[in-house]
Amino acid sequence: MLAFTFFWNAILPLYEVITLRTLGKNREKYGKVRLWGSVGFIGAVALVGGLLELVPIQNLPWLLLPVFAGIAVSAFLVPSEQGERKPPAPKGSLKAIVSHPAVVTFFLMNFLLQVSHGAYYTFFSIHLAQYGYGKLSIGLLWSLGVFAEIALFLVMHRLTRNFTVRQIAIGALTLTMIRWILIAEMTDVLAILLFAQLLHAASYGALHAISVQYIQGFFGQHHHGQGQALYSGLTFGAGGALGAWLSGFLVDGFSTSAAFWGGAAAMAIAIVITWRGLRPPPVHGEV
Repeated sequence: MLAFTFFWNAILPLYEVITLRTLGKNREKYGKVRLWGSVGFIGAVALVGGLLELVPIQNLPWLLLPVFAGIAVSAFLVPSEQGERKPPAPKGSLKAIVSHPAVVTFFLMNFLLQVSHGAYYTFFSIHLAQYGYGKLSIGLLWSLGVFAEIALFLVMHRLTRNFTVRQIAIGALTLTMIRWILIAEMTDVLAILLFAQLLHAASYGALHAISVQYIQGFFGQHHHGQGQALYSGLTFGAGGALGAWLSGFLVDGFSTSAAFWGGAAAMAIAIVITWRGLRPPPVHGEV
């Protein structure tokens, strides 16, 4: 797993770049491509959740091996990029982009977003089990969140036409904060929990979709790959790790509910930062 995630996290940003370059002027259709990863996630968690009701958890590595093999095979099916070699980037431009106030705000927003997800990715299943939910139910609840994400990806191009990046970001962050509060306090009410899982469309789907296009807008043709790598490393990597670590302290000291309250607090800070500093990217991707 260490070796897999080391290389996977390095290559994932490049997949985003290849996808957006392939889409070209149709980059608003990114969500319709990205949703297939979510479809695979739904199938995996639902299937494995059901299988683990029948077989011991010790068999999980054997269940994962075919998936890893499929990933390896599919990597060879990705075509090489075609086209002329791009001209060299102007010196110092990457530093200017990264230090731009709007870009700093963007990375802080996404860093705090992933900090808030630390409790979710680390303790959500444990939290549900404490309230009596079975393995299959937990798998289906995970799937519901990703199903909402897929639905959002299908209509994301319409949202980006009718709302600004700042409006979408603030709205999604607010819904994410509400989601963590509902999970923290009302897990035993199934209808509320189902609604909270549907909010995954905002806490991941909407913010990831606008973030990928935001990076393309600010980092442009020359530094798109580096921008995606920074986005992946600083947010999903550093933010997710810090969130998981901090939520562990909250769980040990208090409860799993406290960890989700910590995520809500991170979202409150992110909303203020985004409100004050997030600005739309340049039209042609140059600062």
